[in-house]
Amino acid sequence: MQFTPQTLRQMVTAIMVLMLTSMSVMAVERTSPSTADHSQFKALQGPFQSGPEVTAACLSCHTEASKQLQKTTHWTLEYPHPETGQMLGKRHVINSFCGTVASNEPFCTSCHTGYGWDDMRQPAPTSETAVDCLICHDTTGGYKKSPTGAGHPIYEYVDPVDKSITRKTDLSHIAKSIGATSSQNCGSCHFYGGGGDGVKHGDLDSSLLTAPRSLDVHMSKDGANFACADCHTTSAHSVTGSRYLTNARDTMGVDVPSHTDNTRASCESCHGSAPHAKPKLNQHVAQVACQTCHIPEFARGGVATKTWWDWSTAGQLDKDGKPQTIRDEDGNLAYLSTKGTFRHGENVVPEYRWFDGVSRYVLREEQIDATQAPLDLNQINGSHANPDSRIWPFKIMAGKQPYDTVHKHLLVNHVYSPDDDTALWTNFDWAKSLQAGTDYAGQEYSGEFDFVETRMHWPIAHMVAPAADALACGSCHARDGRLAALTDFYMPGRDRNIWLDRTGWAIVLLTLLGVLAHAAGRIIASHRRKNQ
Repeated sequence: MQFTPQTLRQMVTAIMVLMLTSMSVMAVERTSPSTADHSQFKALQGPFQSGPEVTAACLSCHTEASKQLQKTTHWTLEYPHPETGQMLGKRHVINSFCGTVASNEPFCTSCHTGYGWDDMRQPAPTSETAVDCLICHDTTGGYKKSPTGAGHPIYEYVDPVDKSITRKTDLSHIAKSIGATSSQNCGSCHFYGGGGDGVKHGDLDSSLLTAPRSLDVHMSKDGANFACADCHTTSAHSVTGSRYLTNARDTMGVDVPSHTDNTRASCESCHGSAPHAKPKLNQHVAQVACQTCHIPEFARGGVATKTWWDWSTAGQLDKDGKPQTIRDEDGNLAYLSTKGTFRHGENVVPEYRWFDGVSRYVLREEQIDATQAPLDLNQINGSHANPDSRIWPFKIMAGKQPYDTVHKHLLVNHVYSPDDDTALWTNFDWAKSLQAGTDYAGQEYSGEFDFVETRMHWPIAHMVAPAADALACGSCHARDGRLAALTDFYMPGRDRNIWLDRTGWAIVLLTLLGVLAHAAGRIIASHRRKNQ
């Protein structure tokens, strides 16, 4: 049977619609009753005094769950990068927000999928009951990690006005109400990274939980109604989709049996490599990431994202010697004595880079050159000449962080401790907090420090707008378009090449002369025929 190109396009479109419809049905069916009523399980009746007690009950049926999770990056907070050889993960990297986890564990490990990891100098706990099942499987919304509890939940709430009034977290009720993971579960950590709602990523914040279709066509209940796990698929508790090694150019296309990389964490895995009806648009897919056109701005849901964090100003107290809190005209934090100066943004236009999925990080043992600021904390690899690269959108997070002016490396900043006065948030003394942090981490420190401007690249992949709101051609193909900073290739409409321009105008002129000559010839021929 012969198929015309138009017929093939119609068939592909029909398949894509069927796939998306089936996934939407899956999203709807997520609310359907489970085959197991956990409220009936004897092991979950409680009472429970702690999170590990709940985990022990879960393991009486789900015998391999903890073993599986403890092999994942969510547990180890480590990622051995196969391309760069670096050991990455939350346990090792320095970011442009709170800096590093070391010496600040009780606070930072509130976003660990376990209980009691209070020393990053040691590997993650090995006890199977140290795994926190509830943080990913609670369906009540009543399970909250303590901000300073090293991963433990808030076991007892204290009334902020009357301290004598307390309320205990009903772990038994929560355990009997567990279910499949939801976007609310994932978002309890990933929406609030960096110290607040929307602070870190820019394209991940609480607005996605009630997103209109105009904000995100995938997560909106009026759109595909996806949960995070519909794209970030799992196997043995390992979640696909990595910021450390991104699939920047998926060449495998639609994810189907016998032709798969076991993940839907790329646009192509659902939409294919030629999703447009117009061939010219499909030609862009090889070099332009889908997100570049389909996420015109981030932080669009009414939650501002942090774009600047200057630690060098932290420690300034008011005239009474008290810590200060200052907000900008939009109500966003502009200054905290504990953290320094901030800037925020909404409806932020991304910056664009060639990206092949590989990032190299500046780790705390590496020397830096402060004269070459801003220092890229994660260096994005890619170029027009690199066939694995595409143009990707990024949030650029900038700020200032402490470094050793003698040994030339970034410093471990000890900001939080419930037990001593060496933490910056307690004493507002940079010299003391840096000495404590470096001593704890075993980092060489001269005692001399200053602040260096840094920036960090955060790839944008969420808040996908409807097709009607995607970028138009003129957004990029223009002199001052969005891709003006990418200068290693020629782009029509943006760039000028005098000889190419002259050749083009010569062709236009010759074409015009040809048309005029042809018209004149026909007029003359017509005139002669009339005279014969």
